[in-house]
Amino acid sequence: MKEILREIGMIARALDSISNIEFKEFDLTKGQYLYLVRICENRGIIQEKLAEMIKVDRTTAARAVQKLEINGFIEKKGDAHNKKIKKLFPTEKGESVYPFIKRENDYSNIMALEGFSEKEAETTFNLLQRIRENVEKEWGFVKKGTKRNY
Repeated sequence: MKEILREIGMIARALDSISNIEFKEFDLTKGQYLYLVRICENRGIIQEKLAEMIKVDRTTAARAVQKLEINGFIEKKGDAHNKKIKKLFPTEKGESVYPFIKRENDYSNIMALEGFSEKEAETTFNLLQRIRENVEKEWGFVKKGTKRNY
């Protein structure tokens, strides 16, 4: 069997490393840019949904959100109907960094698919979506305490 997940992992780690280096000038570290992008694209998202979207546990998301808030990239606002709910919004500072992060992401996509035909890129995207969906099912089970049978 081919080590597909190992390849995906190496790609993800390399791109994450590149992003961490390139976003250092904005004081964004350790993947915080992922959170900022999702908040910019989903204004008013709650922390729990953000964690689910990025596929991390609540504690990891809470730490990243706290750092983004301390560094002035995002702010929490109370919900008009439920005071317990805190919604996340980008600040002006967060908004100003978002286009740079988006350009980096677009460039990385182009670079990663260099030499691919349109059909190959589409096929790759569709196959990776199917892999993600399969993994998400398992992630959901394990997250709820289910043990997997190997």
